[in-house]
Amino acid sequence: MDIDKRTRELAARLTYIRDIFGPRENASVAMLRIRLEEFLAQATSLGMRELSRQVGLLEELFALLEGKLENELTPMDRVRIVRHPQRFCLKDILENVYDNYTEIGGQDEWSIDPGMLIARATIARRMGKKTVHQSVMVVGQEKGHGQEYRNAGSIKPWGNANALYYMRVAETENIPIHSYVFTPGAFPVEDYPGAAQQIARNLYAMAGLTVPIVSVISEGGSGGAEAIALADRRLMLSHGYYSVISPEGAAAIEGGLKERASPELIAGCATRLRITARDNLELGFVDRIIQEPALGARPEHFDFFRQLRREVVRATDEVVHSVEGLGPLRGMAIRRQASTGDPHDIFVRWSLGQKARAKLVRMRFDKYRAMSRAACRDNRTLGARLYSGLEGLLWAAHSALRHDFLARHKRRLLGLLEALEAEVRALRQGVGGPIGRLLGIGAGQQRRMEVAPEALELLTNLSCAEDCPCRLEDTWVYVSPKSREDHVVTCPNAATHGCLDLWAPDLFGEFAGVCSHCGHHFPLEFQWYLYNVFGFGQAYEFNRELESGNPLHYEGFDLKLEEAKRRTGLGSSCITFETHIEGVAIMMAVLVSPFRGGTVGAAEGEKIIRAAERARLKRTPFILYSHGTAGIRIQEGTCGGIQMPRVTMAVRRYIEAGGLYLVLYDTNSYAGPVASFLGCSPYQFAVRSSNIGFAGPGVIRETTGTDVPPKYHRAFSALSRGHIQGIWDRRDIRKNLHQALLTMGGRNLYYR
Repeated sequence: MDIDKRTRELAARLTYIRDIFGPRENASVAMLRIRLEEFLAQATSLGMRELSRQVGLLEELFALLEGKLENELTPMDRVRIVRHPQRFCLKDILENVYDNYTEIGGQDEWSIDPGMLIARATIARRMGKKTVHQSVMVVGQEKGHGQEYRNAGSIKPWGNANALYYMRVAETENIPIHSYVFTPGAFPVEDYPGAAQQIARNLYAMAGLTVPIVSVISEGGSGGAEAIALADRRLMLSHGYYSVISPEGAAAIEGGLKERASPELIAGCATRLRITARDNLELGFVDRIIQEPALGARPEHFDFFRQLRREVVRATDEVVHSVEGLGPLRGMAIRRQASTGDPHDIFVRWSLGQKARAKLVRMRFDKYRAMSRAACRDNRTLGARLYSGLEGLLWAAHSALRHDFLARHKRRLLGLLEALEAEVRALRQGVGGPIGRLLGIGAGQQRRMEVAPEALELLTNLSCAEDCPCRLEDTWVYVSPKSREDHVVTCPNAATHGCLDLWAPDLFGEFAGVCSHCGHHFPLEFQWYLYNVFGFGQAYEFNRELESGNPLHYEGFDLKLEEAKRRTGLGSSCITFETHIEGVAIMMAVLVSPFRGGTVGAAEGEKIIRAAERARLKRTPFILYSHGTAGIRIQEGTCGGIQMPRVTMAVRRYIEAGGLYLVLYDTNSYAGPVASFLGCSPYQFAVRSSNIGFAGPGVIRETTGTDVPPKYHRAFSALSRGHIQGIWDRRDIRKNLHQALLTMGGRNLYYR
């Protein structure tokens, strides 16, 4: 029986190896197949002793050639490893890494989303002769390997919402969070709360959680991975991959194919995207690699689980040590653990004090702020960089003096005067009663404050009338070139709404691309908004020298970038500038769709971060207008994907400082930006006829096999599920923005 079991295990190992290397011919794989077939053919004629000897020789040959094959793995082979049904899963980790656990989510197909597994677990630590059980909250995707209701680790919005809920519970209980990433990507549905919106909420919340977070990445696919991967320490398994998009998705986009991409193209994209653990370590997106057995860890590799336990304990200790003073001896011992010793020999209490929790959030921000900064082209001279740094210091000092010191005392004095005035008014208007009337200070004798009609109108009307779009001398500052076309345009709603044909000069000139009958919005250039809404003609543009680059040296991408720069006259898809709306200074960032579809890479992320930091220093509102974005730029790989948490953390820092962050969507806004720094805004609005979502109809069809309704991503659908807070007419944007500036936002706006 022992011989039969060992033989079956060898056959399973051969099947596993052949699955990993796919159709590619390999001499070592062929040798293993031939030797196993020869053994099986002659097994019936051999005695037990010879059978045992032959099986032992085969096992040694398998171990030898598996080590050789390990060095021949391509990036696409590693993708097949992490997706293979024989790979370990999160259930195996809970059983072998933690001493005890209780599942509180994802147990079976009747759970909210069984693909998201959540457990309260403990790890036993020694403290002298005592054993201390330290609690952690474990969250991660459970692929299930055969359990179809797990959806292969592709998480629906409510699964990520459930994970966020229990991460907040961990914060309340002051225990660390261990997250395990096993997902090819989030499930692209927009049912409440919506895939993009929920991922944005997770990122925003995780940026500010005041407990240690350690993430372990096996399969990290795009925004679905980022939903739980924002961490103080990011570990990656040696056979794992972490990417902005799956190799198949990248091949489909790169090839522009409607049919399935060829295996060669998919493998090429996997290599160019630099998705392996070593690539991500070199690029600075993970902190350490956890070594697996040859050709990947499987449930029977118990030594690997012991190693994984040591690594997550060590990583948690390091996070605590970085924010808590543990004493010089324990600190030195923890630093030496990277190469020697067992972290269980040194006890570190994982609960943090109040000061340490605040420091933890600051260090997390600094960690992500430093990522991918060198991945964009900074064409500024040394003098310009020094001037920019000095300008920031001066504005920080100016804001601290004017808005923190002087304004605080001014507010306190005004508060006392207002309270005193309120008391006097109360005395005069009724509290004094008969005594007040007897003394002749009744309400009827109070002096009325005279208000000029112009001032009264400013107080009672926040903006111009509804029928008065924002124009200068009854004309738009910028008129679309389409207005010079001499033909009529038929509204798409003519059949249902009875709209009459419109002459192009009228439609795209006076009417601003809006049907005069039904209000349908025809697409307009981003310049229309820059000049007619945001006053770009009188604006001050900054960080123009930051340009998109090719940090991964992606084949052929340099030519595409140069063509985009030549055609648009821009260095990236993001424009940042300072401007005024009705006298109120604002900071603007604009994503423009003509530049590579408005995709976001390292340059765009850096420009938005700097704009948010500038708005925080100058105490101005920060508005981000998305003229259209197709998502994260795939050719920049993880350098683009990391912008999701990076920019979200910068936006959160600005909001917590008391600023107003407002997002306005237009045309088509999809994927990573919507699932992070756009979707995390408390104030999100959309221009009528815009489309908003996590993935476009084509991507949803490819990933889920289902077709979405025609108006699935329209702004009205986003409004109905609470993603946005309002829908604006294009002609009223400036008026509505001015109203928002006067009524929304935090405490730290200079004009308040």
